[in-house]
Amino acid sequence: MRIAVGGIHIECSTYNPVPTRMEDFRVLRGDALSQAPYFAFLSDFPAQFIPTLHARAIPGGPVAADTYRALRDDFLNRLRAAGPLDGVYLSMHGAMFVEGMEDAEGDWITATRAVVGGDVPISVSYDLHGNVTQRIIDAIDMFSTYRTAPHIDVEQTMRRAVTMLVRSLAHGIRPFVTWAPVPVVLPGERTSTQDEPARGLYVRLPEIDGREGIWDASLMVGYVWADEPRATAASVMTGTDIDALRHAAREMAVAYWDARTHFEFGCWTGTIAQTLDRAMDSGAGPVVVADSGDNPTGGGVGDRIDVLHALIQRDARDVIVAGIADPQATRAAYAAGTGGQVTVEIGGALDPAGTKPIRISGEVRFLLDHAEERERQAVIAVGGILVVVAVRRRPYHNIADFTELDLDPRRTRIVVVKSGYLSPELAPIASPALMALSPGAVDQHVTRLPRLRKVRPTFPFDTSFTWSPVVHASARWNGR
Repeated sequence: MRIAVGGIHIECSTYNPVPTRMEDFRVLRGDALSQAPYFAFLSDFPAQFIPTLHARAIPGGPVAADTYRALRDDFLNRLRAAGPLDGVYLSMHGAMFVEGMEDAEGDWITATRAVVGGDVPISVSYDLHGNVTQRIIDAIDMFSTYRTAPHIDVEQTMRRAVTMLVRSLAHGIRPFVTWAPVPVVLPGERTSTQDEPARGLYVRLPEIDGREGIWDASLMVGYVWADEPRATAASVMTGTDIDALRHAAREMAVAYWDARTHFEFGCWTGTIAQTLDRAMDSGAGPVVVADSGDNPTGGGVGDRIDVLHALIQRDARDVIVAGIADPQATRAAYAAGTGGQVTVEIGGALDPAGTKPIRISGEVRFLLDHAEERERQAVIAVGGILVVVAVRRRPYHNIADFTELDLDPRRTRIVVVKSGYLSPELAPIASPALMALSPGAVDQHVTRLPRLRKVRPTFPFDTSFTWSPVVHASARWNGR
């Protein structure tokens, strides 16, 4: 069996004004896709996988229209050249927003269907923070999403999607998809599967997988920072028995709705001032502070200095702030050299309307030796604060992100990262973990963000309404 592999993976905050362009994507084409560790698991399946194109970028602002068209058209051309095909596997995220377009994944997936025709099954894997539409459901045959947040089951989810596709082709069975949108859209930080009620909801999915006529059960949290109609939670089921699928979709949709008022942040939260007061009063360490509103892995810009400014005003000591996207400040540090003194304006380098810059002076402690300017990072000591600046937006979620800069977060009193819930590497060292409900393009106070395109009513924007689920089948079921 010949199966084409490709896709695009990014989530985009519509509140982030900085466009995502081609240089922000890691694009794998042809053999580079086949050889990527991300897709190594495909070798375990008895099929010939035909690599096309897979593009991936860290979350950010809307994808520039010309960038999206170039990636989509390149993928489609490779898909055409790959034929004849028995199946298609698409590795997606589900929360992409393209300038001038709503339901961008719907565009990508329906274009895929148009190329391969109606007889070739398509299986898709998604992030649980993706968004779904009837247009997408009508174009696919199989669907599976992550069941953990933070995401530690990425490969398992991709395997489920491919397993269904291979099963379908090997046995000549054509499954289909049903779904029930739920008018609830909450931040991932309030719906982590490490905490209740999400933990209890997601632990139910494997049992549903095992029911007669059901192949996969998915529960979508959705992506709250996309101001578009498709941004809602949803239950999505794949299988062969329409009655079983409808029942399961309704069951999980109602369960999610019933839990809507019980979702809470999994760690202590407060304003920036409250969070830093608590961090500085803590006798333990390292205290890991999440600057949640400017989290680049949620779609934030990554250039705000609200927390840094507050730390400087408190004359904080033994602190790492990682990091702030500021090309100008980074270049100034490289010009000064290690051990040199710099005085720079920092903050608002990518989105001047988002935050006012401040002037800092300090010693350049470390410069990352990298041939590509866009990968350069510097550490500047501002009093007792080690400030990491970088040319491009990026997260600092792994221990290696720090150690390559000659920093040790495990031996630091306070570590500030632009994050929501902490990554699997930072969470275990946090003593304690604190979340600052800071402003930004991924503000956790979602109800204070503009709502122009979201469906009304939707919780938590609207709270006084009743709802009952409606289950929709894919057009590809067609009553069979």
